[in-house]
Amino acid sequence: MSTAATVVTVLTALWVGFSAFSLLRRAEWVVKPLTDYGVPRSWWPRLGAAKAAGAAGLLAGLFVPAVGVLAGICLILYFTGAVITVLRARSYSTVVFPLLYMGPVIAVLVLGHLA
Repeated sequence: MSTAATVVTVLTALWVGFSAFSLLRRAEWVVKPLTDYGVPRSWWPRLGAAKAAGAAGLLAGLFVPAVGVLAGICLILYFTGAVITVLRARSYSTVVFPLLYMGPVIAVLVLGHLA
């Protein structure tokens, strides 16, 4: 794996992990939009755990590439669901936020594949 792929993977895992941590600790700037989008509170711990598992999977992918690929695919599906949720709530001005997380995950998969 190239140095660029490793750096992007670690930074992306930290970025997604921060998002998971923020959701699990119920930071106001995270849970307010979820409430506005109609995401049930009972889902929040599982959503946070899914993001945390994805971040850990990206890091594990540095050592076991198949795990990283699986984690990346799962995170893309997760953030695709987030985009759909935002669009269903007609919050068009905030649809960029899940895309800001999905973009680096896609970059990890592309860089890992090219290396």
